[in-house]
This record gives sequence, structure tokens and C-alpha cells, in this order.
Amino acid sequence: MTRPDCDQFVSAVFLTFSGNCKEALTFYQTCFGGSLRFETFEKQLQGYTDMPVVSGSLVSDAIIIHGSDLVHNEGRILGNHMAIFIQCTTIDARRALIEKLEFNKKVSSASNEEEKLIEITDAFEVRWILYV
Repeated sequence: MTRPDCDQFVSAVFLTFSGNCKEALTFYQTCFGGSLRFETFEKQLQGYTDMPVVSGSLVSDAIIIHGSDLVHNEGRILGNHMAIFIQCTTIDARRALIEKLEFNKKVSSASNEEEKLIEITDAFEVRWILYV
């Protein structure tokens, strides 16, 4: 099997939110920097208090996150089968990122910061695996 030419691909994450896509991506901008872009419906949709985000994106040097408030027909189901993996250059850089991602969170899930892998879940129920 041949390896694809990685220069032809751009890696990104796509997340579905429960009506708070704009809030979540704006929060992630405080963690990673970058620029935001949102496309919303022009009319109010039943079941949404705000104008739902059809497509939103955060593009930074560290990560690209796309998201939407629109869910599949079966609804949004939280699970433990997916997480966003980020390789940090140092323990200090990882600690700073944990502090940003856990902003306004009541319980910290990061235990021993000397471990290679630390998993945290942010206020939007997104799992992050942070590796040093």
C-alpha cells in the first residue's frame, strides 16, 4: 500500500454542537487564536433559540475546527469513541492549554501532568487527548 501525498490534504476536525456552535468556536479561539467565520440561517428555526450555525470554522496555526448546530436525523449523541489529539511541545505548553480548555469548568480531569497522555473534557463535552 502506498502512502498518499500528505501535501494534498488539509487535516481538520468537524464537531456538531447542541445549538451553541458559535459560543464553542469563539471559546476555542481564546485557546488557539486564529480567525472565525460563521454562516447562519436567515430565518429562525423551530427548536433553536438563536439563529443556528449552518457552518462555522476556526482556522489557526495550531488547529482547524469546523462545526455546525445542525445534527443528523438520529440526534447528537455524546460518546467516548472520539477525541481531538494534540501533541504539545512541552509540559508547560500543555499545562497552559489545559488551563484554557478548562476555563469555567467546575472539575478538572487532568491528573498527573507528568504522564505522556492526558485526557480532558471541556465545557462543550468535547474530549481532548494532550500528548507530550
